[in-house]
Amino acid sequence: MSKLKTVYGASHVPLSPAVRAGDFVYVSGQVPTDATGTVVAGGIEAQTRQTLENVKAALALAGCTMDQVVKTFVILEDARDFGGFNKTYATFFQKDPPARTTVEARLMIDIKVEIEAIAYAPQG
Repeated sequence: MSKLKTVYGASHVPLSPAVRAGDFVYVSGQVPTDATGTVVAGGIEAQTRQTLENVKAALALAGCTMDQVVKTFVILEDARDFGGFNKTYATFFQKDPPARTTVEARLMIDIKVEIEAIAYAPQG
């Protein structure tokens, strides 16, 4: 009998950075913090870049790449940041970008962006 899910990584809060369920890998919402847990300085572009680097790192735990991302869900703290966010986001998904939903909402900590992702990664 195969496992229903595989968990990758650990967190100081009750969540898993990445979880495989069948051929899909789900990445929890990533935020713009560095390896020490400190929010990166800078505006929306710097925070988007760090957040997407964190998405990339969570995917790597499950053996996936950004090319396998089929869907993202983005939360912006301020919709006026959409242009700067989009500019940086586009550099991570230059060809065949994933489906995406973007909303404006208050976030749990003082940050400008949070991004979750779903990757399609069939198991050989």
